[in-house]
Amino acid sequence: MTTTIDLRTFTALDAARGDLLDVYAEVRAPLLHLPNYAVTVFGERLDRHGTEPGFMAVLAYADGHPVGYAYGNRIEHGDRYWQRTSPAPPAQYTERPAVALKEIGVSPAWRGTGTARRIHDALLASREEPYATLMVNKAAGDGKVHALYESWGYRDIGQSQPSAASPVLTVMTRPSR
Repeated sequence: MTTTIDLRTFTALDAARGDLLDVYAEVRAPLLHLPNYAVTVFGERLDRHGTEPGFMAVLAYADGHPVGYAYGNRIEHGDRYWQRTSPAPPAQYTERPAVALKEIGVSPAWRGTGTARRIHDALLASREEPYATLMVNKAAGDGKVHALYESWGYRDIGQSQPSAASPVLTVMTRPSR
């Protein structure tokens, strides 16, 4: 692709919400029929996450159109994120705040171009938390997504099922830098 990607950082949800919903619908199109992946359900999660401490989103734009995104927020010791992780994560990850990457996605046409990694790195670049964590469906994409996160330095530390409609996810972590 020869189009230049423009990365934009947002610390308030209202400025990015519409574009996040649009690109989410494109990224997750094959899964939108599943209850946990419906755009309305994503919107509800996004609204909740947008009010949590340390919220930040990075969107990638090509020719003014959103083609990828990531967002996350700070989680503290005792956060429900850690409470749902089994086995209990080692204290080194929970004793200080961590940044939880709640969602990351890239439009199909932009996959394999390094755009996801650029978005991810931009999200972590200004974070002060010592660790980043995310959850992934280990079976998604025949394990390719999990392997991608491993190539970025993430390591498995447990499992979690964030909601009854969610599959069991693998919890991964790595140093933020």
